[in-house]
Amino acid sequence: MPLTMAKTGEQNSVKKIGGKEETRKFLENLGFVPGSSVTVVAEIAGDVIVGVKESRVAINRDMASKIMV
Repeated sequence: MPLTMAKTGEQNSVKKIGGKEETRKFLENLGFVPGSSVTVVAEIAGDVIVGVKESRVAINRDMASKIMV
Protein backbone atom coordinates (compact mmCIF):
# COMPACT_ATOMS: atom_id res chain seq x y z
CA MET A 1 0.00 0.00 0.00
CA PRO A 2 1.20 3.58 -0.51
CA LEU A 3 2.57 5.51 2.44
CA THR A 4 -0.42 7.88 2.23
CA MET A 5 -2.64 5.05 3.53
CA ALA A 6 -0.44 4.18 6.54
CA LYS A 7 -1.83 4.97 9.98
CA THR A 8 -0.21 7.67 12.09
CA GLY A 9 2.24 6.22 14.62
CA GLU A 10 2.39 2.82 12.93
CA GLN A 11 5.85 1.56 11.96
CA ASN A 12 6.14 0.29 8.38
CA SER A 13 8.87 -1.06 6.15
CA VAL A 14 9.54 0.40 2.69
CA LYS A 15 8.90 -2.25 0.02
CA LYS A 16 9.68 -0.21 -3.12
CA ILE A 17 9.85 3.29 -4.53
CA GLY A 18 7.93 4.13 -7.69
CA GLY A 19 7.95 7.11 -10.02
CA LYS A 20 10.55 8.64 -12.30
CA GLU A 21 14.26 8.00 -11.78
CA GLU A 22 14.75 11.57 -10.53
CA THR A 23 12.02 11.16 -7.89
CA ARG A 24 13.36 7.78 -6.75
CA LYS A 25 16.88 9.19 -6.33
CA PHE A 26 15.54 12.16 -4.33
CA LEU A 27 13.58 9.89 -1.98
CA GLU A 28 16.53 7.49 -1.62
CA ASN A 29 18.75 10.42 -0.61
CA LEU A 30 16.23 11.27 2.12
CA GLY A 31 16.52 7.70 3.46
CA PHE A 32 13.55 6.01 1.80
CA VAL A 33 15.27 2.83 0.61
CA PRO A 34 13.72 -0.65 0.39
CA GLY A 35 13.88 -2.36 3.76
CA SER A 36 14.13 0.85 5.80
CA SER A 37 11.71 1.50 8.63
CA VAL A 38 9.36 4.50 8.38
CA THR A 39 6.70 5.91 10.69
CA VAL A 40 4.05 8.49 9.80
CA VAL A 41 4.36 11.11 12.54
CA ALA A 42 1.57 13.44 11.35
CA GLU A 43 -0.69 14.11 8.39
CA ILE A 44 -1.67 17.66 7.50
CA ALA A 45 -4.00 18.29 4.55
CA GLY A 46 -2.75 15.16 2.77
CA ASP A 47 0.93 15.96 3.24
CA VAL A 48 2.83 13.77 5.70
CA ILE A 49 5.62 14.13 8.21
CA VAL A 50 7.56 10.87 8.29
CA GLY A 51 10.14 9.56 10.72
CA VAL A 52 12.92 7.87 8.77
CA LYS A 53 16.48 7.06 9.93
CA GLU A 54 16.12 9.01 13.20
CA SER A 55 15.01 12.14 11.30
CA ARG A 56 11.69 13.71 10.45
CA VAL A 57 10.96 14.55 6.83
CA ALA A 58 7.93 16.37 5.41
CA ILE A 59 6.83 15.22 1.97
CA ASN A 60 3.81 16.05 -0.12
CA ARG A 61 0.98 13.65 -0.94
CA ASP A 62 2.28 13.00 -4.46
CA MET A 63 5.72 11.88 -3.25
CA ALA A 64 4.23 9.85 -0.39
CA SER A 65 2.02 7.97 -2.85
CA LYS A 66 5.15 6.72 -4.67
CA ILE A 67 6.51 5.04 -1.50
CA MET A 68 5.09 1.54 -1.09
CA VAL A 69 5.07 0.03 2.40
